[in-house]
Amino acid sequence: MTVSRQPVAMSELAAQLRALGVPEGGVLLVHTSFSRIGAVENGPLGLIGALQAVLGPTGTLVMPSMTDEDDHPFDRRRTPCFGMGIVADTFWRVPNVLRSDSPHAFAAVGPQAAWITSDHPLDVPHGLNSPVGRVYELDGQVLLLGIGHDANTTIHLAEALAGVRYRRQKSLTIIEDGRPTRYHYCEIDHCCENFNLVDRWLDDGRRQRHGPVGYGEARLVASRDVVTTVLARLRANETVFLHEPGVDFQRDVARASIGA
Repeated sequence: MTVSRQPVAMSELAAQLRALGVPEGGVLLVHTSFSRIGAVENGPLGLIGALQAVLGPTGTLVMPSMTDEDDHPFDRRRTPCFGMGIVADTFWRVPNVLRSDSPHAFAAVGPQAAWITSDHPLDVPHGLNSPVGRVYELDGQVLLLGIGHDANTTIHLAEALAGVRYRRQKSLTIIEDGRPTRYHYCEIDHCCENFNLVDRWLDDGRRQRHGPVGYGEARLVASRDVVTTVLARLRANETVFLHEPGVDFQRDVARASIGA
C-alpha cells in the first residue's frame, strides 16, 4: 500500500535549512533530487522559495543549468536542463534569474548573480573562471538535497586546480558566424560514481553537516572545504576517482587518456 505524504510547508523547509546552517546573505550552490525531498508546498517553486527566504535579499542562490542537447546550439532563453532535475529546470525560468550563456550553464539570482553567470570557457567548464569557481572565490556553500557528492560539480573544480591529466573527448554545437558549428575539445570528465568517497572524507574532517530537508537528507559544506579536502587526495593519488582498468570501456576512457 502506498502511503501518501502531506506536503511540507515552505516555512518548515526554511526552518530545516536554517537548522542545517544555511546562512542569511550567503552564496549557495544547490544540487537536488526533488523526488527524494518528497511532497513540498507549491512543488519545486516552493522549495526554491524556501531557499530564497533563508538566504534573504542579500543572498545569492545558484543551480546547475547545463543543456542535455549537445547536437543543438544552446539558447539560454529556451534550452531546458532536464538532466539537472525538475527544480533546476524550474529555477532558470523564474523571473529575475540569470543564466550563463554556455552549454555548461548555471543559473543564479541575487546580488552576485551577474558575476557568477558571466562568461566562462567551453573547454574548462568548472575552473576558477566559471560559475563554480566564482562560488568558491566568494566563499560560498554547496547544498546537496536528497543527492550525493557524485552530483557535486565543485569536485570538478578541485580536479581542475589539481591539474589532473585525464580528459575525455567531447563536442558541443555552438553558433559561429551565424551558423551551427560542432566544437570539439577535451574536458576533465569521467564516471563520477567515486565522487561519493568525498562524503566520508568530509565527515572524517568534520567539514560537512547533515540534516533533514523535506522528506530527504541534505548535506551542507563550504565550497572551499570541498576543494581543500579533494586537492589533498588528488595530490596523493591523481586517479583516486577513476575506476580500475577493465570495469568497462566508458569508465576506462579517462584513465587511458593519461599520457596519451
